[in-house]
Amino acid sequence: MNDQRRNQRFDLRLPVQLVRSGSRPLSGAGETRNLSSSGVLFSGAADVAIGQPVEYTIGLPTGSMANELHLRCVGKVVRREQNAWAMTMDRYEFIRSA
Repeated sequence: MNDQRRNQRFDLRLPVQLVRSGSRPLSGAGETRNLSSSGVLFSGAADVAIGQPVEYTIGLPTGSMANELHLRCVGKVVRREQNAWAMTMDRYEFIRSA
């Protein structure tokens, strides 16, 4: 099977926190399975439907517990697999906590 994705995917296991789906707040958590510049495949607890807009954060390693770094993303759910969801990454920003 030929993989025709536009962007290269990287197998990374990073913590994910679902913040909202549309205007509804969420508190789902899990971890990424893979990540690209246009989307993420994540597994964990979630209450989202295909086509729904979502906001989520991905925890990024910094080597320091004092300065956490997160990637805040906005996208939509495009696919569901067994206990995994594929979401686009339409907009994102880096957030550093002190």
